[in-house]
Amino acid sequence: MAIDFATTIMTDAVQGHEARMTTFDTVVLESIVETADTRTLVLDAGGERLDWRAGQYVSIDPHQFRSLGSFIGYLEQQKGRREAPRAYSMCSAPHEPYLAITIKEEVFEPGKTKYPPLISGFLVHQVRAGDPLVVRGFAGAYTLPEDVETRTAHILHLCAGSGSVPNVSMIKDSLRHHARLRHTFIYSNKTWDDVIFRDSLARLEEQHPDRLQVINTLTRDPGPLPYGVRSGRIDADRARAGLARLRVRARHHRVGPSRACGRGHDGPSAVSRIDARPPAHRRRTARTDQDRSLRLMCGVE
Repeated sequence: MAIDFATTIMTDAVQGHEARMTTFDTVVLESIVETADTRTLVLDAGGERLDWRAGQYVSIDPHQFRSLGSFIGYLEQQKGRREAPRAYSMCSAPHEPYLAITIKEEVFEPGKTKYPPLISGFLVHQVRAGDPLVVRGFAGAYTLPEDVETRTAHILHLCAGSGSVPNVSMIKDSLRHHARLRHTFIYSNKTWDDVIFRDSLARLEEQHPDRLQVINTLTRDPGPLPYGVRSGRIDADRARAGLARLRVRARHHRVGPSRACGRGHDGPSAVSRIDARPPAHRRRTARTDQDRSLRLMCGVE
């Protein structure tokens, strides 16, 4: 089987969802420590009926936090504009009782970062259970299409770092609602301690052994590595391994970052279009509809 690395990812438009965005109040129920610089905030929306799809995100306006007032004022003076809301992907699925978002702290790097990050560090280190949080949602077209089961039987997720967040939401939702779909989740991080959702992904794999396979790859961990964890970057060989049971040819699409995904990936983190069916001149490589695969890639490290 020959593939061109990288791979296509899907972004079917979500008709009407952006138009139904609303601002609503929540209360933080829990701040879950995922890694040293990453937290998952579990939010209670008070039973409000919310319409959203797995893979979407919410926005948080920093102006609601009084303790950030002076910092916001300084940054707005320096930038000459009002600070915009920040977007955070949902890691929960729509069927779960509470909303959840995952935030990775951004840091200021002298010589590389023009301004200090405003809100991510605050959400990671300062927000705690019981705190109110006003959010606006839901938005984003990075979701599985509603007819996904008619178009494929296997989805390969290639993710790095915090780019895994919307994919985890989609996997949880799909395992509940798409009985035919299998998922292979290849996940690149620097070290074992940097792996977000490490325990929850292991539980999901244990609960759905025939439908979910998680493959962790580490780029900077000196070891020894846990059983089954692989060393090195995601490259064409690992993509071939993830597609080993599929008789399809992956179309090329640049998506970053190069340090996480191997040579040939020099573009920024991005999403592209869906390519559920191979092009006409390639369809002879797919024996059945079940052999076709939607291949998703996202994320930055």
